[in-house]
Amino acid sequence: MKYKMMGDGDPVRLFVGGLHGNEWRDTSDIVEKLEPPAVGSLAIMPVICKEKYISTLDERYYRTLGKPIIQAVDELRPSIYIEFHSYSKQNQKQLTGADRIQKTGVPAYSLLDNDVLLGSVSPVIRKDCFPAEALCLSFEIQKENPLSKEYGSRIAEKMKECISRDHFIEQLKKRYPAQANKVIEDYRNFYGL
Repeated sequence: MKYKMMGDGDPVRLFVGGLHGNEWRDTSDIVEKLEPPAVGSLAIMPVICKEKYISTLDERYYRTLGKPIIQAVDELRPSIYIEFHSYSKQNQKQLTGADRIQKTGVPAYSLLDNDVLLGSVSPVIRKDCFPAEALCLSFEIQKENPLSKEYGSRIAEKMKECISRDHFIEQLKKRYPAQANKVIEDYRNFYGL
């Protein structure tokens, strides 16, 4: 799958939805509705896979289903990379629980408004494909929750105007100071920075 490019120049952003399973139902239109950013460029990939599910935490994902993402990252070299996933309501505690790092090997997501979750993308792609200063985020939209989806769309609109990792952190601290501190601490602890 090829990406659709909008705008021109730096910063280069890549937004991806519909990564596996039926997530495309909740995330693809969030990505498809985006207009070009005011500054820089935005590449979108609304649907990667509509059926099969392999976790992005599994190294096989980016060698199989997610291979088009790796190809786009290699070609574009984005400084901002965002994945839009979706989750079932009953899984929220698993995704946000303090014990997630022990269970899955990755830090827990932070809860934002309207059951949208914020976390890092899989270390499989983060460590291998991006420099430390890149902004790589995963937003989880709660399935069958129109408010979550609408809020996810608003986040996508704001994120397409984000110009750097530091710009994002500055904005996040204004709206979600506790979550911002958690994201920064998790990132430093997990990646040893």
